[in-house]
Amino acid sequence: MMENYRYSEWDGTQNIFEPNADALMDELQRNLMYDGDLAEALRMMQREGLMDRQGRRLPSLREFLERLRQRRQEHLEKYKLNSIMDDIRKRLDEIVQMERKGIQERLDSARQKSAGRSQELNREVREKLLKNVEERATRNAEKLDNLPPDTGGRIKELSQYEFMDEEARRQFQELMDMLKRNAMSSFAREMTQKLQNMDANSLAAMRHFIEAINQMLEARRRGEEPDFRGFMDRFGNFFGPNPPKNLDELIEYLQNQIAQAQSLMESLSPADRQELQDLIDSMLDESTKYEMGKMMANLETLDPGWLTPQRYPFSGEESLSYQEALKLMEQLQKMDTLEDQFMDSRITDSTDEIDEELLRELLGDTAAEELRQMRSITKILEDAGYIRKRKGRYELTPRGMRKIGEKALNTVFASLKKDRSGSHDIRQRGNGGERIDETKRYEFGDDFDLNLERTFTNALLREKQVPVKLEVEDFEIFRQEQRTRSATVMMLDMSLSMRMGGNFEAAKIVSIALNSLITGKFPKDSLYILGFSSIARRMTPEELTYITWDDFTPYTNMQHGFMLARKILEKDRSTNKQIIMISDGQPTSHIENGRIVFHLPTTQRCIDVTLKEVKNCTRAGIVINTFMLPSRDIFNMFVDRMARLNKGRVFFTSPGDLGKYIIVDYINNKKTRI
Repeated sequence: MMENYRYSEWDGTQNIFEPNADALMDELQRNLMYDGDLAEALRMMQREGLMDRQGRRLPSLREFLERLRQRRQEHLEKYKLNSIMDDIRKRLDEIVQMERKGIQERLDSARQKSAGRSQELNREVREKLLKNVEERATRNAEKLDNLPPDTGGRIKELSQYEFMDEEARRQFQELMDMLKRNAMSSFAREMTQKLQNMDANSLAAMRHFIEAINQMLEARRRGEEPDFRGFMDRFGNFFGPNPPKNLDELIEYLQNQIAQAQSLMESLSPADRQELQDLIDSMLDESTKYEMGKMMANLETLDPGWLTPQRYPFSGEESLSYQEALKLMEQLQKMDTLEDQFMDSRITDSTDEIDEELLRELLGDTAAEELRQMRSITKILEDAGYIRKRKGRYELTPRGMRKIGEKALNTVFASLKKDRSGSHDIRQRGNGGERIDETKRYEFGDDFDLNLERTFTNALLREKQVPVKLEVEDFEIFRQEQRTRSATVMMLDMSLSMRMGGNFEAAKIVSIALNSLITGKFPKDSLYILGFSSIARRMTPEELTYITWDDFTPYTNMQHGFMLARKILEKDRSTNKQIIMISDGQPTSHIENGRIVFHLPTTQRCIDVTLKEVKNCTRAGIVINTFMLPSRDIFNMFVDRMARLNKGRVFFTSPGDLGKYIIVDYINNKKTRI
C-alpha cells in the first residue's frame, strides 16, 4: 500500500506543541515531588512551560506575558505621541497659507478684470468691485496676521472667519468635522464613524444619545429598571456589528472609550494636554458638555473609582494623528486587559478567564493555539484517567497514583539497568514467588501453576495410547522462586531541614517507588509509611504524593517514630520485619510522661530515650536500616550507636543515590535460601 504525503509552505504555525498524557504525567510527577500540591503542580506546568516528545515547546504563562510586554514596548518605542498636536498645527498652518495664497489670487484676478475693457461692466462698476475685493482682502489678511498663538484660539477665530479661498474653506471644515468627531469619540466612537459630517444636526443627535444614556443611568441609580430596549430602538443603528446587549455592556463600552481618551491625555506633555483639552472643549456646545459631565458623574456614582487612566511613556519618532492615537490607546489598553488576565491565571487554577480571541488579535494565531493546548492539559490528564475533579479541586485517581509509582520506580532503577540488580537471576525453589523454567510433579499444597505440555507428555508415557485420561500423578507444575514475606515501615524525616538540597524530594520518590515495587512485584509484603518531625504520624500510600516537609517544625522525634513503627510491626505476621529510616539528623525531641519534650540542640537525655526505643525494636526482632542524607559528622555518631545496638546498617548517601541504595537493599533481602 502506497502512502501519500502532502507538503505545504512553512509559515511557523506547523510547529505546534502536541501534548501526550504520559509525558504530561511525567511532568506532573516532577512538580508533585517538590511540595505535594496537585493544584500547584498543575499551575507550575502552565507557569514553567512544557516540551513534547518531538522537542516542540509549549510556552509558559510567563513567556506569554513577556511576548505581550515586548509587543507593547515596541509600540511605545515606535511612536511620538506629542505629534498629535503637531499634526493639527501643521494642518492649520497649511490652511492659513492656502487662504493667504487664495486671497492674493482673488486680488490679482480682480485687478486684472478692473484694468481690462469689459463689455458688460463699465469702468465705475469695475473700480467699485476692485475696491470691495481689496478691502476684504485687507481685513482677512489682518485677521490671519492676528490669529492667537494657541491652536484652540486659532480654530475658534477661523470658525468665525469668512474664507476667500474655497479649497481652504473645505479643508478647514473637514478639520472641524474631524475634531468634533474626535471630541465625541471618547463616548461613542462607532456612532461618530457613521456620521459623514458634524453639523448642528449631528451634534444634536449626539447630545440626545448622551441624554438617553443619562436617563438610564439615573434610573439604575434610583433602583429602577432602565428602558434599555427603548434606547436600542432609537440608537441601535449608531453601534457597530456587536452592539451592547444590556445596560451593563453599554456601561463597560463607555468606560473603555473614556479610559482610552483619558490615557491619551495622560500620556501627553502637560502643555499639549492642556492645549488638546481646550481644543476639544471648543468643539462642543454648552448643552453637550453639560450632558457629558452629567454622564461622567453618573458613571462614577454607579462604579466609584473606575477611571484610573494609564500613562504610557512613548519615546519613538513616528508621528500619529489623533484618530491613530486613539486606536493605539485601544490596542494598549487591550494589552493591559490581557496582561491582567494572565496575571490572574497565575494565581488561580484556571486559564478560563484568558480571552482567546483577544490573545489572537494581539499576539497572533499561533499564540491562540498554544493557549488552547495549555488549556487542554487538565482535560488530557482527566481523559486519560490520571486526575479527576471533586468539590471544585483536582485530585489524583488510583490510576494516576500507579503511574507516579511506575515513574518513580523507573527513576530509582535508571542507574541499575546495566548490571540488572534485583532481577532475581538466582533461582531458589519454593512456593509463592516468581515462576521459573524448572518443573516438578504436583504435590498436595502446591500452587496449581500447571505445565500443560509436560502434564500431557506424562499421561502419554503412562498410557501409551490416545486419547489419554489424566491422573493426578501426571500433573506437573512450574517451580517458583521462594521468597520470604516481609513487613517494612518506611520512616520519613519531615523536619524543616529536609527541604535542603533536594533531600525531601528524593525521600518521597524512593517511598513512592518502594510502594510501587512491593504492590507490583511483592504483593504479599506489607509496607507502612510514617512521617515524623515533632511527632510521628502514619500516612497512606496515596498521601505520599501530597506530603511536604513541616515548615515550622525543626524538631526530629525518632523515638516516637520507632515506637509507632514497632507497634505496627508487632501486629503483622510477616517473617521478616524491618524499619527503613531516611533522615538527615539526630533526635531533637521525644515523648516523656505523655508530653513532647523539645531539645535544640539535642541532649543526652533525648538520645538515651531514643536508643531505649531502638532496644525495644531489637528485642521485637525488628531490624533498623538507616539512610543518612548529607549532615554534620556529630550526627553520624548517633546513628553509629543505634546500628551497634540493633545490628542494622547505616548508609551515608546523597539524594541522587538514595533510591539506588534503598531499593537494591530491599530486593537483596527478598532472596532467602530454603
